[in-house]
Amino acid sequence: MPASVSKEIERDPFLSARIGLHYLGRETILRGMQKAAKPLESDYVRVAKALEFLRTDWREQPTLNETAAAAKLSPHHFQRLFKTWVGISPKKYLQSLTLTDAQRQLRSGGTVLNTALNTGLSGSGRLHDLFVSLQSMTPAEYRDQGIGLTIGFGIHNSPFGRCLLGVTARGICWLSFDKAETEPSKILLPLKETWPSARLTPAQKETAGLLKRIFPGEGSPPRGPLTLLVHGTDFQVRVWRALLGIPLGATMTYGDLAADIQKPKAVRAVGTAVGQNAISFLIPCHRIIRSDGGIGGYRWGSPRKEVMLEWEKIRLLDI
Repeated sequence: MPASVSKEIERDPFLSARIGLHYLGRETILRGMQKAAKPLESDYVRVAKALEFLRTDWREQPTLNETAAAAKLSPHHFQRLFKTWVGISPKKYLQSLTLTDAQRQLRSGGTVLNTALNTGLSGSGRLHDLFVSLQSMTPAEYRDQGIGLTIGFGIHNSPFGRCLLGVTARGICWLSFDKAETEPSKILLPLKETWPSARLTPAQKETAGLLKRIFPGEGSPPRGPLTLLVHGTDFQVRVWRALLGIPLGATMTYGDLAADIQKPKAVRAVGTAVGQNAISFLIPCHRIIRSDGGIGGYRWGSPRKEVMLEWEKIRLLDI
């Protein structure tokens, strides 16, 4: 340090701190320049290392910080670099790996629970993107077909067209879709047939608030928890519970579903139960397709089913 500068420091102790920082900064810059002179790994090599890490360890569901560390980058820099090279975020890439393997296992006859555990998820419930709990009627209630039950209903617009939403004090009991030109009185007919002894009452305001939780907008997931009340036989309820385990963006065949509930020879009966699901979308029967890969039938129309599946794929990309 020059002698003139030392004298200035003696007269002004605050200057000592300022000059110290100046020289420290200068040394830091020099060290940085020396570092920069050394050959650095290219961005491509760093991203390639991250891809290899994710492909190898995806079952551990690594965090962004862990993946960035594998590429020797800060999380923020890594996130930006990864998306530039790969086209999607590290999280979306990890979801893609998980979903692809989940679909493979389900189509190979794996159970929903085993598939969830094998893909690094905590349980079968995590395969379903919605926080949904399912309650079934007791045998006596099923026999009475809704005696003493009040169902509030509302007709609303949704991402998949006009819908009828029915709710009881115990949870959602109905969600169906129909054509815009259908008369409101006819929209109610299937609800009345399913719950012939229940009292139906208009509840437009209540169901509107509930619909916002089911479809928050902009492809956002439903805001749970949501409780469903189903009206069916033990076998039907078993099938509907299994449907809740199909992951977002994935599909299963009727045969897959039959095997999942330990009834591999009951494919036709499983198909019938799927078709009788009265709480569409929330119990995702639209994720069941034909064994040849065809879209298959749907109670509320095959075109709507196809739109739902595409909508869910887009949601995966938006996460």
